[in-house]
Amino acid sequence: MNTLAKDVEIKGSIRFAQQLIVEGKLEGEIVSEGALTIGENGYIKGNIQSGTVVIFGRVDGDITSKERCEAKSTAVIVGDITAGSFAIEEGATFQGRSRVGKVPAVTR
Repeated sequence: MNTLAKDVEIKGSIRFAQQLIVEGKLEGEIVSEGALTIGENGYIKGNIQSGTVVIFGRVDGDITSKERCEAKSTAVIVGDITAGSFAIEEGATFQGRSRVGKVPAVTR
């Protein structure tokens, strides 16, 4: 498991294989077949392509999740979501469109 701590800020793209937890800030793209968790302090400004995505923090960008995307009660998402399945908890903020169903494999 890899963690991007809350005091870390990155501009650029991130690729990972297994699991990543983001508590910091990232401006750029995330691409993986693995599992991505965006913690309560986490902020992503850019598009995400991942196997699964769990959001407690904020995402400004489009999300493509091959398997499952979960927006927890503290999540703020501004962008479109394409996912195999999508769950949103009461209290979460979601501004965008969602498409749920079979998603093609992550590209690149």
